[in-house]
Amino acid sequence: MALLPPHARAIGANDDVRVAVIGFHGQGQVHIRALRDLPGVRVVALCDPDRNVLDRGVKEAEKVKQPVRAYSDLRKLLEDKEIDAVTTATPDHWHALVTIWACQAGKDVYVEKPLCHNLWEGRKMVEAARKHNRIVQIGNHEHGHHTGPMRLEIAKFGKILVATTSLERMRTSIGKVAAPQAVPPSLDYDLWTGPAPLGPLRRKNLHYDWHWVWPTGTGEIGNNGIYPLDALRLRLGQNTLPKRVMSIGGRFLFNDDGETPNAQLALFQYDPGPLVIFELRNLPSTKGPKLLGTRARCERGESGLPAPGGQYRGTGEHRAHKGHLFNFLTAVRSRNVADLRADVLEGHLSTALVHLANISYRLGTEHTADEVREAVKDRGSDAQEAFNRLQEHLAANGVDFSKTRVVLGPWLEVDPKSEQFVGTSDVVHRANELARGQYRKPFAVPENV
Repeated sequence: MALLPPHARAIGANDDVRVAVIGFHGQGQVHIRALRDLPGVRVVALCDPDRNVLDRGVKEAEKVKQPVRAYSDLRKLLEDKEIDAVTTATPDHWHALVTIWACQAGKDVYVEKPLCHNLWEGRKMVEAARKHNRIVQIGNHEHGHHTGPMRLEIAKFGKILVATTSLERMRTSIGKVAAPQAVPPSLDYDLWTGPAPLGPLRRKNLHYDWHWVWPTGTGEIGNNGIYPLDALRLRLGQNTLPKRVMSIGGRFLFNDDGETPNAQLALFQYDPGPLVIFELRNLPSTKGPKLLGTRARCERGESGLPAPGGQYRGTGEHRAHKGHLFNFLTAVRSRNVADLRADVLEGHLSTALVHLANISYRLGTEHTADEVREAVKDRGSDAQEAFNRLQEHLAANGVDFSKTRVVLGPWLEVDPKSEQFVGTSDVVHRANELARGQYRKPFAVPENV
């Protein structure tokens, strides 16, 4: 009996879910291992534009007696009617297009964090999932462990006025090149680049360091800051975008080809709701003031909260990923979005914070530390204290503020309903351009998904 296409075939309790993994040079390998540990699922296809990576994956599949079909072009993979669902761990700039194309092809999707590469893409991914009745889960395995508003804090201390969260993740310089670098001969660079501008490779390491350049990555706030931001948003019970955003920081000391900040302070004003402060540090935490973790200042005092993010590492992290994938596959079988721990909409609302902060930062201009401190005065004492901590931390790590400037982003107004920036100035126009991004044909995210 011929199999029906995935969008028409109902997966029964005795049927294996047939999964393809797209992009597995790094995190995608975690997907493959976790999926093979789960009952009722078969990894039937792999896709990667790097021939060496793809060949290695095929050989490893043969070793465990679970042969796979191999694709270098995901568009060909999505034509395969014997695939029910895909997981993807491509670079950030591919997340939206993989997800939308897969939904249009009738396949469910597990997409790594951050959900998307710009703000507009996130909403398009939600639209695609709903229009095509697909199960789409963001691969934030920590989502859902800190659910619900801070009821205990509210009951004890009153309304939350300011909530602060943070991330420390040590990084080193990615180096600086004087000329374009050779692309690995095994890589189809056109496919790897996809929606991004097809320019020469201008960093030493093609893989992973794409995180730190704007055409392909979202910086540390998107790479790992998404964890505490997501957890705090859930705790605050916020299911919309904030009304205002400002971001401050810079890429200090590294003097490399990276573009994203390695120290960042982001302010988000919800209305109604509290001011949310996010502090990011990539320099050594042993120097300068310690981060405060996650805290809430309320009407009648201050409450320290268990720190969200980073609770799974090593073998525990593998178990967490496996559990999150199991949850995704459970919803694939039930066809009930409510069964998902981290539905695409949840991913969009949290990843939007990443994009709002980065847009303000990218539109910022360099100022002295004193000028920045003056600019945040009207944001309140908590914002001033957060900037003081940032400056103390940088100074302790050898940043000379007599020579170094700090990027001060504009305080941007947001319309949570339209998910666009409000105003008529040139800065607002550029902010809305960054919120949507630009694409290289034929790899454009469609307006009509």
